[in-house]
Amino acid sequence: MKRFYYSKFMLLMICVSLFHNCKNKSTESQKIETKADKVAYSEEELYRPNFHFTPKKAWMNDPNGMFYYNGYYHLYFQYYPDGNVWGPMHWGHAVSSDMVTWKEMPIAIYPDEKGYIFSGSAVVDVNNTSGFGKGGGEPIIAMFTYHDMDGEKSGKTDYQSQAIAYSLDEGQTFTKYSENPVIKNPGMKDFRDPKIVWDSIHEKWLMVLAAGQKIMFYSSSNLKDWKLESDFGNGIGAHGGVWECPDFFPMAVQGTDEVKWVLFVSINPGGPNGGSATQYFVGDFDGKQFSIDPSFENDLNNSEHKSIWIDYGRDNYAGVTWANIPDTDGRKLFLGWMSNWNYAQEVPTETWRSAMTIARAVELQKIDSSYRLLFQPVKEIASYRSTKFKEDSIIVNGNTKLIDSKLMDLSSTEINFKISDLEDSGFTFSLTNKFGDSLAFGYNTNDKNFFVDRRQSGKTGFSEKFADRVSLAKRTSDNPDFSGTIIIDKTSIELFFDDGETVMTEIFFPNTPFDKLSIEPKKKEFFLDHIEIHKLNFN
Repeated sequence: MKRFYYSKFMLLMICVSLFHNCKNKSTESQKIETKADKVAYSEEELYRPNFHFTPKKAWMNDPNGMFYYNGYYHLYFQYYPDGNVWGPMHWGHAVSSDMVTWKEMPIAIYPDEKGYIFSGSAVVDVNNTSGFGKGGGEPIIAMFTYHDMDGEKSGKTDYQSQAIAYSLDEGQTFTKYSENPVIKNPGMKDFRDPKIVWDSIHEKWLMVLAAGQKIMFYSSSNLKDWKLESDFGNGIGAHGGVWECPDFFPMAVQGTDEVKWVLFVSINPGGPNGGSATQYFVGDFDGKQFSIDPSFENDLNNSEHKSIWIDYGRDNYAGVTWANIPDTDGRKLFLGWMSNWNYAQEVPTETWRSAMTIARAVELQKIDSSYRLLFQPVKEIASYRSTKFKEDSIIVNGNTKLIDSKLMDLSSTEINFKISDLEDSGFTFSLTNKFGDSLAFGYNTNDKNFFVDRRQSGKTGFSEKFADRVSLAKRTSDNPDFSGTIIIDKTSIELFFDDGETVMTEIFFPNTPFDKLSIEPKKKEFFLDHIEIHKLNFN
């Protein structure tokens, strides 16, 4: 039966590829082509990313239902196909063989008389615990929140409930369970975003659900009948907005046999630099109750926002991890929505709105006596490297040009750098263009903050909240050397400082593409020990 399902999926992929006339597909790399059809919107294509996933048209927000199966990474997402702002939610669908280039697929789940299809998750039911599989097949089970808009408008509080649907064709189409909802609302206004995980330690399905200002933990043996086990969150972490879009999973501490549980909680508003952001907690789980690690709790209490964040930029929200990653891979893989509810519906694109972040590998590290997550771009991006610029031992004693468009197109690049012996100077990288737009990012030694400054980055007037501040992130590493990876894709920058210990993601909209990268000291000269720039080729 697996071969039957796989053949159906491959047939659909071939048909879609032919429909979109995907010429020159490399048989060597076997990458899925993702070039959008050319449209007569020069401004639209100026801002459409080269490789970050965007829908061809219409509105997108949270990533949903991410799982891996038969060679493909599946991404579902909150989608309104009939407009470029938030509307009646569907689950859009895209697939990738490497998490870098994506193929948009037909809509997977539509709203119905019970409500809109809000955020949720999907798992591969490898043992057919649900009973939905036929002939030994492995069904895909999606769990989502039904949002009854009429109920909300009438003043009810129980307008959100949890439902499931199953797929027997590898996630192409879903059949909604006839006994929905599987979890009724206990009378809470915000009761949504179920994330399922198989708990191999306690041998049962777990589900975490955002409920107002807390996370509720459920368990099940069959994905249909759910038991409330406990809740978490009262008085812990940031509470400046509604909690939503949780994720929960065990992780081995890097280089050890110690296992800790990690809980993601997105919050809107209340982020460290305004608007939407995602915090995380590290602790232990006994099969029923999650308890935060004492050393991590101490770090929370001593932090500025009473929370630790997965990303200190303004544009990484509602991110979750993929299910069913093979043990032979072993990675924990993450993707987020690259926007912010402060201005997501106002950004200067019309045909489409929003993109996803690049996929990231997550590791758990013990630093001193506490724990931190490290995020890095997935290794698969290296297969797209083409033109390379490399220099060592550059003296930086003023504004120093590193590269411009005469040497390399900067619209899709990966940059790796190292700076040592910085002493009391800081550094500022700048992306600029002939129009006078600039995006600045770097490190201030005085306050020990990384920063991103997009106040002069081009079009910013569409929202008073878009460029109202410089984004800051306190450096947590005490390593005298500074290192970083920078991913640039037309209108976004993703910064991974100190091996991913501090991450900042931000979008921007220059009037023309940035065509020069330079660096300068904050105070006195220093050596840029090493910089390597790769053009990422997606043609």
